[in-house]
This record gives sequence, C-alpha cells and structure tokens, in this order.
Amino acid sequence: MKRKSQDRYTLLTTGSVPRVISTLAVPSIISMLVTSFYNVADTYFVGQLNTQSTAAVGIVASVQFIVQAVAFFFGQGSGNYISRQLGAREVEHASRMAATAAVMAFLCGLFIAAGVFLFITPISIALGSTPTILPYTEQYLSIVMLGAPFLAAQITMNNQMRYQGNAAYAMIGIVSGAVLNILLDPLFIFGLGMGVSGAALATAVSQFCAFCVIVAMTFRGGNLRIKLYQFTPSWYYIKEIISGGTPSLARQLLGSVAAIMLNTAAARWGGDAAVAGMSIVTRLTFFINSVLIGFGQGFQPLCGFSYGAHLYSRVRQGYWFCVKIGTAFLVLIALFGYGYAEEIIALFRDDGEVIKVGAATLRWQFFTFPLGAIVMYSNMMMQTIRKPVRATILSSARQGLFFIPCILILPSLMGLDGVIVCQAVADLLSFLLAIPLVGSVLYELRKEEQAYQQA
Repeated sequence: MKRKSQDRYTLLTTGSVPRVISTLAVPSIISMLVTSFYNVADTYFVGQLNTQSTAAVGIVASVQFIVQAVAFFFGQGSGNYISRQLGAREVEHASRMAATAAVMAFLCGLFIAAGVFLFITPISIALGSTPTILPYTEQYLSIVMLGAPFLAAQITMNNQMRYQGNAAYAMIGIVSGAVLNILLDPLFIFGLGMGVSGAALATAVSQFCAFCVIVAMTFRGGNLRIKLYQFTPSWYYIKEIISGGTPSLARQLLGSVAAIMLNTAAARWGGDAAVAGMSIVTRLTFFINSVLIGFGQGFQPLCGFSYGAHLYSRVRQGYWFCVKIGTAFLVLIALFGYGYAEEIIALFRDDGEVIKVGAATLRWQFFTFPLGAIVMYSNMMMQTIRKPVRATILSSARQGLFFIPCILILPSLMGLDGVIVCQAVADLLSFLLAIPLVGSVLYELRKEEQAYQQA
C-alpha cells in the first residue's frame, strides 16, 4: 500500500501534466458518461409510458440534486483536504477525514429521506407537479428516496478516491450501479408492469449495490480505508469540509432550486409538455457536460497534490490544458447538435409540443455551450486550492445569482420563450463573471510561487 501511495505521489507531482490529467480523466469520464447514460436511458424508458411520467422523473430530479449536493459537499470538501494532506504526506489526518465525511454523508442522506417520507405530498406540489403529474411524482419519489443514504455515502467515497488519484477504482463502483440500473429499468417498468414505480425501484436498488462496491474498493489500490473507529466529528475536520465543500453545496443546492423554479415556470407557461421537454433537455445537457466534468476530475488530484507540494506552475499548466481541451470539445458538440435538435428530442418523446419546446431550449443551450469550460475549470481549481469565497461565488453564479432573477423576470416579459432562454442567459453572465475571478487567482498563484522560491 505504501509503495502504491509513493508511486501515485511521484506521478501527480512530477509526471507530464497533459499525460497525468488524461490518464486520470479516462476512468472519471467513463464513470460520468455511464451515470449520465443511465439518466438518459431512464428518461427514454419512462418516456414510453406517458408525458406525465416523463415530467415526474424530471421533477423528482430536483430532490435527488439535494441528496447529491450533500454528497458532493462532504465528498469534495473532504477530498480537497485529503489530496492536500497526501501531497504534504500527512496520511493520518487524511484517513480520519475520509471516515468522518463518509459517515456524516450517510446520516444526512438518511435525514433527507425521512423528511421526504413525512411530507411527500406538499413537497411534490412545491417541486412543480401539476394535478395530473402529482400521482406519478409521489410514486417515484416515495421509492427512490430509499436509496438516498447509500447514494450520499457512495458519492462521497467516490470523490475521496478521485482526489487520491484512484479514479479507476471509483469508476468501478459508479459504473456497476449505473449498468445495473439500466438493466433493471426495462425489467421493472415493463417486465413486471410497475410503470414509473419500477424506474424508482431500479434506481434505489442500484444505489445500494453501488454503495457496497465502493466500500469494497476502499480496500484496494492503496486507497484510504473507511474505518468507523476513525470517525472524528471535531470542529477541525468539519471546518475543512465546510471550506472545501461549500462551493459544491451552493452549486448543487442552487441547481435544485433552479430545477424547481424551471419546472414551475414551464408548467405555468407551457403545461405538462413544457415540463417534459425541459426534463429531457436537462438530462441531455448533463450527459454532454459529464465529459467535461470527468475531464476536470482528472485535473483535481493533480491540482491538489501539486498545490500541497508547492508546485504552483503545475496547477496553472493543468488549468489551461483543461480549458483548451474542454472548449474545443464543446464547440464541436454545439456545431453538430444545433441542426438536429428536433430529431434528438423526438428520440425520447414523440409528442409535437414536447419536441417544439425541447428543441428550442436545446438550441439555446448549444449556443452558449462553448463558454462553459472556463467557468467549470475555474471553479474546480479555486475549490481545490482552497479559495472558498471566489469558488462559492462562481459556483453559485449560474444557478443562483443569474438564473433565479432570469426565471422570475423573463417569462413575465416573454412568456414561454422567456423560460426557454433563461439558462443560456445565465451561462453567458456566468462566463463574464468567471474572467476576473480566475484572473485574480492565477495572479496569486504566480506570487505564491515567487515567494516560495525566494524562501
């Protein structure tokens, strides 16, 4: 185990930056793609039932975003700390942080699930369910929440493995759960005739299985093992989780709020078809962005280890490498997908109104897609090297600072068209905010490098 840890330290602090990022990114991209493909496949299978079921899955996604927000809060908050501590060769602190964050994530997932079970009807209505969608939302939500504690814990441990530079082991857990979900969906939905409840049960079962696999992976590859006796809920570790995880928490929670407001506005201005169309676009854009996220996850361990080892030029080099590759990828996707928006939406739901709303929304998303790389990688870098205020501002920008005012104002001026353009406008404004924020951080990295060299 010590030999593997030493080899990983050498790779992350001395290896070729493009090669290290690309090597670490491959399993992360596969994990993200498979997980995102499950989301798309889930939407496809449920879309064969009716428009209301399709809308219900999209509505419940906002609750799942909350669970994921908690998981990424603990996972990235602890992972940032773990990578810096391993870069500084402080293994004991890293091990205690791993156990503390994993246990706390599980308990928070359990608490969220209990709250949903107690107030399922008012929560379903508040999420944007119309009277015709409400029964389907309640069916799906009541079952899918059974997997919430396991989802929170496995995402937390997955992030911890990635920050240790062991994305391949993290991939095994995530991919196993997603593949199982894809296989169980048609069996439960159609084979057992469970409908939308079958989709929810498939999700809950796969989340529990993925959790079991992730726990097993902590015993391999030199990963930090989750030992319950190392659970140390002291203020020292909680403070580090808050510092490193708040940007993720803000981004994910605001994403959930944004999803709720988007569904509510779509239902008001376009009815069930608009909610279904928005749901499809949300899943599709997440599928595309999963490649971008996975590539950035290859950068984060290099960033954390290098920053902990005072190798500031490697941090900057890795950042610019990711921005160039990510922007080129998004440009190609936008050029290809812009002309086939109707055909893409029709794959999921053959309904004229759903296709009309979904295609228009998708085209606006493609228009601003190329701006997303610099926003995402700037946030990842600032979060990893412990620039929490600027990281939180940027992570909150798209879904909070800009989207929420847009969704409150534009529909009242433009009707359904205002709902359709909101996300693209928020993307553009987030890009404009990212430029001065990341510029200041890059300047500080150069100054820190000069000060360290002179010391």
